[in-house]
Amino acid sequence: MKAQRRRPPQFPGEQPHAEWRDHTLPFVIVATLVVLAITLVIWVVDPAPPKTITMSAGPRDSSFLVTANQYRKILARNGVRLNVLESDGSVQNLQRLLDPKQHVDIALVQGGVASGVDTSSLMSLGSLFYIPVVVFYRGSGVTQLSQLEGRRIAIGREGSGTRLLSLKLLGANGIEPGGSTVLVPSDGLQAATQLVSGEVDAAILSGDSATRSLMLRLLKVPGISVMNFDEAAAYTRLFPYLDQIDLPPGVLDLKYRIPRETVHLISPTVELVARTNLHPAISDLLIEAAQDVHGMPGLLQRAGQFPNPTAHEYQISEDAQRYYKTGKSFLYRTLPFWLASIGDRTLVLLLPVAVLLFPAMRVIPALYRWRVRSRIYRYYGSLIAIERDALADSTDEERKQLFAQLDEIEASLNQLRMPLAYADAFYVLREHVGFVRSRLAAAERHGSIP
Repeated sequence: MKAQRRRPPQFPGEQPHAEWRDHTLPFVIVATLVVLAITLVIWVVDPAPPKTITMSAGPRDSSFLVTANQYRKILARNGVRLNVLESDGSVQNLQRLLDPKQHVDIALVQGGVASGVDTSSLMSLGSLFYIPVVVFYRGSGVTQLSQLEGRRIAIGREGSGTRLLSLKLLGANGIEPGGSTVLVPSDGLQAATQLVSGEVDAAILSGDSATRSLMLRLLKVPGISVMNFDEAAAYTRLFPYLDQIDLPPGVLDLKYRIPRETVHLISPTVELVARTNLHPAISDLLIEAAQDVHGMPGLLQRAGQFPNPTAHEYQISEDAQRYYKTGKSFLYRTLPFWLASIGDRTLVLLLPVAVLLFPAMRVIPALYRWRVRSRIYRYYGSLIAIERDALADSTDEERKQLFAQLDEIEASLNQLRMPLAYADAFYVLREHVGFVRSRLAAAERHGSIP
């Protein structure tokens, strides 16, 4: 039993839309590939800024926590949610940033707590404000920390940046834990109370411990003095994260001229530290918030002095350097944050899009040629099949079926709309149809193919 002969494709049903498909399909294919490529670039190279970030701040009621809450309000205006986590201070903040399991994006970190720690995975968005080291003591005439050896000194609570910095400063002056000097783990109001009551002989205050009101109260207590760091310049050389600042006469109280003379102090700065994968748009928002919060003049700073890109213990991020030099881009100055983000990412994509479009414009004609020629080749496939069947031993009935298939092909070709550029191939095809028909006719006359 002979196998059933294949019938040619149903060409006539495709004719009304064939030319339209030839023109549109190459564009659809190329457009799809370009869109997929752009989507991949957006997702991998230039992802959208996150809508939620997490910040490690400081203890309850601390200036760190107050600052973080101010940032949260400013970021919320631009549709970014800032989760604020309480902490024990700078030491824990740094630990959270370095621990990927903590999922903390940014933190407030006091200078001096990163000594000996690998911070290559972190970057700074800038210095924000001073937290001066102020040493109060019982008596007078102390100008060096080494003069406090053998006394009782309040150096800050466990885990605080104040305690860590105090130990470093005392160590530089030959005072180590376990020696004749008693190091008391207290700070702030507790340390001030112990100093006034005589439980400690000196108190090293910093940050929230050294508020204007607390310093003023202590300086009004008879027998309590503030240490003048005569060697402040040396400290800034030995500890690069320290700056020298001064309390001019009367800055705490002009009426009673407190302090009486200029007091030289040393101070680390608080930096806004982030992981290196922080989105550039979020970096800009945070620096803008820092300018709103810390840009005003204060007891220890001039207007516009903070934030600034001064490098201390962390590398300054490239996005931060760009922002400090040029400010916000035109899009972010004129459009809402999320709309500007979309526009900015679109501009970033123009180069890869252009790179993709040039080869795409060459691919489209090639795809069009392939589509048109594939239609012609489909007819040739049917003709070859008919001729192959004609070469085999065939009955009169089978030859009639082959003639019918040729009639279908000719009818389809009569309806085929072919671009003029391919007219030569089209007419060659029609000649080949006639050639196969003549061979079938010869077979019908002689009963076989010569």
